[in-house]
Amino acid sequence: MANHSQLNFQDASSPIMEELMGFHDHALMVALAICSLVLYLLTLMLTEKLTSNTVNAQAIELVWTILPAMVLIMLALPSLRILYMMDEINEPDLTLKAIGHQWYWSYEYTDFKDLTFDSYMVPTTDLPLGHFRLLEVDHRVVIPTSSTVRVIVTADDVLHSWAVPSLGVKTDAIPGRLNQTSMFASRPGVFYGQCSEICGANHSFMPIVVESTPLANFENWSSSISS
Repeated sequence: MANHSQLNFQDASSPIMEELMGFHDHALMVALAICSLVLYLLTLMLTEKLTSNTVNAQAIELVWTILPAMVLIMLALPSLRILYMMDEINEPDLTLKAIGHQWYWSYEYTDFKDLTFDSYMVPTTDLPLGHFRLLEVDHRVVIPTSSTVRVIVTADDVLHSWAVPSLGVKTDAIPGRLNQTSMFASRPGVFYGQCSEICGANHSFMPIVVESTPLANFENWSSSISS
C-alpha cells in the first residue's frame, strides 16, 4: 500500500514485480551514468580553451557510435527477458476472468461451477473503520498464495485496465477481445489496484482488491461462495 511520503514502488509481492523493480533500478543507473558523462563534457567545454583539433577525429566518432549501441543492448536484453517472463503462462493452477463495466468489475472463477460475483467500491458512508477510502470493495478477489493464476481480462462497454501494482499486473480490458496475463502472490496479504484507463465519469471509483490467502482458506472461501 502506497503512502504519502513514498518515493519508490510499492513493496513487491510477486516475482515479476521484483524483476520489474530491479530493471527500473538498472535503467536509472544507466541514465545516471549518461547524465554524468554529459555534465562532465559540458563542464569541460565551458572551462577549457577551445581548440580546432577536430579534423581527424575518427576515434571519437567510433566511440560515440559504439557507446550508444552498447547502452541500448544493456537496456534491451533484461527488458526482453522480463517481457517473455510476463508473457509465459505454463499450467496455471487457477483461471480468473475479470470483466470491466461502467463502473465496477465482474469476476468469474472458470474452474468452479457458478462462482461469479460483481465487485463494487464501498461508499465512504458505509466504510468500516480502518479500511481505505476509494480502494475497498464489497467483494474481494481471493487467490491462493504461491499459485500461478491466469487472468483473462475483457470489458463489456468501454476500455478499462485491470492493474494491481504490487503484483506487477496491468492489462487492458477491451470490449470484444480477451487479453491474458498471470499473477503469482508470493506471500499472504491484501493488494490494492484501480482501473488504469480513463473510462468515463466514475473512472476513479472502480478499485480492485486481491486477497492472497493459504490454499486451505481459499478452498473454504470458494465453498462458502458457491453454496
